[in-house]
Amino acid sequence: MTTFAVTYHYANDPARLDEHRPSHREFLGGLQERGTIIASGPYTDSDGARALLLVEAADVAAVESALEDDPFRREGLIAEREIHTWNVVIGSLGS
Repeated sequence: MTTFAVTYHYANDPARLDEHRPSHREFLGGLQERGTIIASGPYTDSDGARALLLVEAADVAAVESALEDDPFRREGLIAEREIHTWNVVIGSLGS
């Protein structure tokens, strides 16, 4: 499996983000239970406008597929999504 760093850039719609956040977190929690999401959360220096997701998957297509049904994506609340392969050289992600 490959590790990916995914950055979500959220739409500027705080009320709708708040409305759909519980289902978004439930969705990501399900991916974590299946071993796809390692960790996720908002950047604290961007007023909640961006978040980092660490994902394990076979390739970029698998990352895209896993995140396809994210309620934030379905509701048009992700303005941009960046996916980068990430090589953990120093440290550990646990397990």
